[in-house]
Amino acid sequence: MEIKSPLTNIASITPKPLPDDLESQQGWRARLELGFSASATRTVLKHRKQVGPLAVQRPLYPEGDVCHTYLLHPPGGVVGGDKLSISARSEIDAKALITTPGATKFYRSSGKYAYQRQHLSVEAGAMLEWLPQENIYFPEARVRLDTEIDVEPGGRFIGWEMHCFGRPALKEGFTSGSVVGCTQFRIGNELIIAEQLNVQGADQHQQSAGLRGNPMLGTMIVTESDEPLLNMVQTLLCDYQEYLLENKVVAGVTEVTDSSGEHRVMIVRAMGEGTEPMMALFTRVWLSVRQSWSGTTPSAPRIWAT
Repeated sequence: MEIKSPLTNIASITPKPLPDDLESQQGWRARLELGFSASATRTVLKHRKQVGPLAVQRPLYPEGDVCHTYLLHPPGGVVGGDKLSISARSEIDAKALITTPGATKFYRSSGKYAYQRQHLSVEAGAMLEWLPQENIYFPEARVRLDTEIDVEPGGRFIGWEMHCFGRPALKEGFTSGSVVGCTQFRIGNELIIAEQLNVQGADQHQQSAGLRGNPMLGTMIVTESDEPLLNMVQTLLCDYQEYLLENKVVAGVTEVTDSSGEHRVMIVRAMGEGTEPMMALFTRVWLSVRQSWSGTTPSAPRIWAT
């Protein structure tokens, strides 16, 4: 089962550049750097540097050796003029999972852009999981969201992004506003994935043709893919067909490789009308991948159940 990339479909034009005066705009300036290192018994948060309102809770260890980290943004939402920068690195043999305690909300803007940038790095022999809860874009929000992922050969990465345009629970659509961005994924120095996100609230053709009338889209990336893992996820999606249809979610899986064909990357994509079904699907794929890698059932962050 396969669908075309919703990111590609709605990126028919080059995203509008951010204003030249972004640095002079009033708003929060926040930066968070995280570095995970393997100790004798478990992964530890060895490096943490924060500036402004970005922080993490004390790491948790529901799986014993994997460091679960909750990313916090105390102001509770992002507004026009805010500029947030997040970087995380998993060093050799480290195993880290990063999530958020709730959705990230991007509020209405009178014209200023909110900017969030994420740079994720994985060394050989390490694992990094980037599993935040959804981004919610309020009508009239203006947002730029860029993600760069660099994985060394032999590193493992699982990550997803889920985007909700408007507030469908309140029957409030994304009728105005702008959300643009770019995701770049590299293995070694080779660019494997480059996708642009470009959603303009006033473009009704884009809403119907690109998003197919759905307020939500999500993308999940998994490295170290192979034929058995791809077949397993394809089977899982087929087994979930009744659930997906009942909850108005369409999903598919594809695979891309580097130029040598040695490194395979699996991409799961979904579009739908609600957060919970998409989160349930991505969580099930995550559980299956982790079981395939380790032979044991991982512990999902408790915060996802609240």
